[in-house]
Amino acid sequence: MDVYAPDRIRNVALIGHIGSGKTTLVEALLYRAGVIPRLGRIEDGTTVSDFSDEEQSHRMSINLAVAPIEWKGHKINLVDTPGMADFEGDVLSAMSAVDLAVFVVSATDGVEPSTEHYWMAADELKLPRMIFINKLDRDNADFERTIDQLRSKLGAGVAPIELPIGEGPSFHGVADLFRDKAYIYDSGSATEVEMPEDMAQHEHEVHDQLVEGIVVADDDLVADYLDGKIPSVAVLEETMKQGVIEASVFPVVCGSATGPVGVDRLADFICEVGPSPVDRPVSLTAGDREVSVVADAEGEPLAVVFKTAFDRYIGAISLFRVVSGTIKRDDHLYNHRTGTDERFHTLFGLRGKDQIDLMTLGAGDIGAIAKLADTETGDTLSKRSQPVGLPNRRKAIPTLSTALVPVSKSDETKMAEALQRLHAEDPTLIVEQNPITHQTLLHGMGEMHLTIALERMASKFGVAVTEETVKVPYRETISHPAQVEGKHKKQSGGHGQYGVCTVLFEPLPEGSGFEFVDATKGGSIPKQYLPAVEKGIRQAMEAGGKHGFPVTDLKATCLDGKYHSVDSSELAFSMAGRAAFNEALAQAGPVILEPLSEVSIIAPSEFQGDIMGDMTSRRGRVLGTNSGLAGNQIVTALVPTAEVLRYSIDLRSMTGGRGRHTAQPANYQELPASVASRMVDA
Repeated sequence: MDVYAPDRIRNVALIGHIGSGKTTLVEALLYRAGVIPRLGRIEDGTTVSDFSDEEQSHRMSINLAVAPIEWKGHKINLVDTPGMADFEGDVLSAMSAVDLAVFVVSATDGVEPSTEHYWMAADELKLPRMIFINKLDRDNADFERTIDQLRSKLGAGVAPIELPIGEGPSFHGVADLFRDKAYIYDSGSATEVEMPEDMAQHEHEVHDQLVEGIVVADDDLVADYLDGKIPSVAVLEETMKQGVIEASVFPVVCGSATGPVGVDRLADFICEVGPSPVDRPVSLTAGDREVSVVADAEGEPLAVVFKTAFDRYIGAISLFRVVSGTIKRDDHLYNHRTGTDERFHTLFGLRGKDQIDLMTLGAGDIGAIAKLADTETGDTLSKRSQPVGLPNRRKAIPTLSTALVPVSKSDETKMAEALQRLHAEDPTLIVEQNPITHQTLLHGMGEMHLTIALERMASKFGVAVTEETVKVPYRETISHPAQVEGKHKKQSGGHGQYGVCTVLFEPLPEGSGFEFVDATKGGSIPKQYLPAVEKGIRQAMEAGGKHGFPVTDLKATCLDGKYHSVDSSELAFSMAGRAAFNEALAQAGPVILEPLSEVSIIAPSEFQGDIMGDMTSRRGRVLGTNSGLAGNQIVTALVPTAEVLRYSIDLRSMTGGRGRHTAQPANYQELPASVASRMVDA
């Protein structure tokens, strides 16, 4: 491919609910651009952007994929994104790398949960957006109903610039509201004709509404319009483009990706009203200040890595966007996070899994490089004299966990590296070694997310694991004081072992941990042996109380003791400390503590009552409610962790996929006796 000037580049992410037709639309655009001879199909795994083993076996998009096309003097970098909520991380990565999001909405299903969620995410980023109403050739397709949903669910600024000609099986063309022309696809490609008589009046009405909606943003245009001067198509498009750049106007076009009908028109509008990298400088941080970097081919070379993938043959592949300057093969750029000098041994573009060799890549463009030494997703690469980084951005927070057990010793050896690579590919996969339950936990966005991760571990990295139930990190404490004597005496010939300590154990407030106090007098225990008493108590606490859970929130005051000048030792007093703890635990009313999570749930207001009732049924306490964006309500609650281990699944079911939540560890509370007895019996 040629090197394009930044103002001739369009970086576009296709976003929408699963099944809306994003991948098929990418195929249709590649076909219309002459890149592929025929449309591939998701059903038989022949699409360009769904190429991984997991995508082909599950027949859905799992990873973001780049597919560039050349269109009428422009380069359009299409970024296909997953539609399933579990793979939100790749959608957010794509949003960070593009200048325009095309939301794909099915004319049969309307605005679905993921569309609403990602629209709000794009709104936070002030990302320009367009909408493509797809599947107008299907039975039950309804353009007007879909437009009404777009306006009611996505808010102001939705502006149709096309109308369908026919709907359902009779759909065969689109009407251009800018030009008052019709484009018919009866012969495959578009034929421009006059507006059909049966829709002329409606088209003129919608055209006038569109013009009024555009000119209202410009005082001079309003004045001319009121004087009867109708702006030219070029002026209308330029004014709309400014609204798109400002993320205040969202043009709506329509068609069918399988036709393909209207797809070429979508590419036209992306080039005509879609922003280029020049229109949207990239915000970066330099120390404690924010800087805005313009896409200038003559500027200092600067790149941002937005995705890391692992190929079983060539290793790590870093997808990056050139923010500024021109990057050439064999250039050296510096990673300021790691202090590593990175050499661009290779430079290529990606179209699905196919690599396009490149010698240079200009400002605003998207490319890839293999085998960088120490660079991860989110890193910036620049000259040493230009230390910049990415500001904090919205991140997907894992909501479901599973515990992993390696199948064999060989798998145990390789598992840590495989998990590290999975996290590098998808930062929403978080690995944790829980110090209380001693489990290896993998946190993800949902059941499918975790299932795919385990499949990748097996297919890409050759690691087999099984899953087990995630254990709740319960703890124990004491409910009242107890004073005991801990004694360790042993005689077996030669030096024996002798240590005695009198210790008062008292409960402490939740979250206090452990406190050890020396209150001995007169050298009843030599000072060098007191740390051993504390060590023995700590070891016993970690080993577990009556029910085997670690013990916390207590104070141990060593009051007195006895020693022997020959037989006493650190080991003896450590064992005495352990004995004192075990004796006290039987007398001090041990209780189980359960961890609590602070849960924040966002869902449409009609589900608020159900959510609050469900929280109460889980022994939770609602802390408050607030209004969110787009008619959503935010419910915050404190709930036992054991009750929300799989809450993401229940919430999606309860809200039809429209509810989402985050959970953060909070504190501990005493487990009710009725629940404790059931747990002990189990």
